[in-house]
Amino acid sequence: MTAGFEMWDYIVFVAYAILILGVGLWVSRDKEGHQKNAEDYFLASKSLPWWAIGTSLIAANISAEQFIGMSGSGFALGIAIASYEWMAALTLIIVGKYFLPIFIEKGLYTIPEFVEKRFSTNLKTILAVFWLALYVFVNLASVLYLGGLAIETIMGIDMMYAIIGLALFAAAYSLYGGLSAVAWTDVIQVVFLVLGGLVTTYLALNTVSGGEGVLVGFSKVWEAAPEKFHMILEESNDNYINLPGIWVLVGGLWVANLYYWGFNQYIIQRTLAAKSLKESQKGILLAAFLKLIIPLIVVIPGIAAYVMVNDPSIMANLGEVGMLNMPSTEQADKAYPWLLQFLPTGLKGVAFAALAAAVVSSLASMLNSTSTIFTMDIYKQYINKDANDKTTVNVGRISAAVALIIAVIVAPLLGGIDQAFQFIQEYTGIVSPGILAVFMLGLFYKKTTNNAAIWGAILSIPIALALKFIPIPVFEPWMHQMGITALLSMIIIIVMSNMQNKGADDPKGIEISKELFKTSPLFNIGSIVICILLTVLYCLFW
Repeated sequence: MTAGFEMWDYIVFVAYAILILGVGLWVSRDKEGHQKNAEDYFLASKSLPWWAIGTSLIAANISAEQFIGMSGSGFALGIAIASYEWMAALTLIIVGKYFLPIFIEKGLYTIPEFVEKRFSTNLKTILAVFWLALYVFVNLASVLYLGGLAIETIMGIDMMYAIIGLALFAAAYSLYGGLSAVAWTDVIQVVFLVLGGLVTTYLALNTVSGGEGVLVGFSKVWEAAPEKFHMILEESNDNYINLPGIWVLVGGLWVANLYYWGFNQYIIQRTLAAKSLKESQKGILLAAFLKLIIPLIVVIPGIAAYVMVNDPSIMANLGEVGMLNMPSTEQADKAYPWLLQFLPTGLKGVAFAALAAAVVSSLASMLNSTSTIFTMDIYKQYINKDANDKTTVNVGRISAAVALIIAVIVAPLLGGIDQAFQFIQEYTGIVSPGILAVFMLGLFYKKTTNNAAIWGAILSIPIALALKFIPIPVFEPWMHQMGITALLSMIIIIVMSNMQNKGADDPKGIEISKELFKTSPLFNIGSIVICILLTVLYCLFW
């Protein structure tokens, strides 16, 4: 085995697997005399407390994309990639204050359902089909591929077997139990995820310091690679095209973040399953605080790996093991799996369990949301409008299984992609600006019409593709392309809406008031603290 797994590592990993499956199946059981209904399966009976929502949001979000992809980007370009995490904390506060009150008031199961209530069934169906394709062919497939890559690198198991194993593990409890099983196991997954990540960070920094501890290691990493500790990249930086300087803070990354955290079914679904709006907002706040520490466990190890690889004395101490699967600028995504090789017995099992937890929790969340959209927005709309709860739940399980099988077939085809996190963000960015425009104007611009929204969503695709292939330097960074596409899509929707309604409000426009967006003192104080911490972080790593 590549990673040198020993008995205690296997014991730790097997114990983790048994714990997750046991808890997942236990919370999935039908209570005596109660048949699981649609609300139980898709929205966890609307009973989730704030701490389960917060941890589940992070578990759904942190996957192989972060552990493997963001560590790879940390190796290649440095701390600047942490903007995805730190700006997400601010985005979560906006979602909690301004989006959730409307979604929960409308009693939604799915995000496409909001589109139907605000616009039309036709637009809902268009977006539902798009999301199903995105989840299966991009999200599920990429998470399986990156998870398979990690297992192949760490344990020497053939990637196809690793992909199938991950898929079966996620399916074992999520298909039967629905969102309850996903959310409650996520609480445990996050413990493993954070613990394993911190262990790997400690190992990497301690190795750089020659055993003198984390603080000395961090200091030496900073001294050895100061160019890796700039949040705002200069235009002369080779990676400016991916993270275009100050525009990361005020430009296209807002499109990616608002789309992902505000209108992404597999993220927003657990907030819709809260006991109440206040409980949901407290969960959002917890997730925002956790977002601030994620770069510590996914980006810093990548930077440390870069320093280790480029320091002959450290590599000499690592010996032959250090040469196995060594990352390089061309193969940056090998950074995190490479580091795991050096963990001591037992802790290697913990770190591997963390990586598996990241992959499996995201797979389970995506599967549950895929089945929710298919069942509630396609099956019940067009195939069987009178389906009872038993049929609805069974269709949800079958559709999730089919989606998983397709993703398993597609996943190996993604081989050869380096810095997969950046790749996923870039190509999701072709379609997200138009969808963001539809939702933002649907929520907050009462004049927005259905026809204008449809045309805005459709035309955003050729606009995005045109910007991608037009050889104009200012349009080269894909974040600029996202920002410009979103603005042009909004202009199209606003102009067409005013032409159609001659300036009048649309009959389905949402009435909003200050009272609707009123939040608790706890939420307000927490939000201020997060904003202060973000300001300090950006000043420190400017």
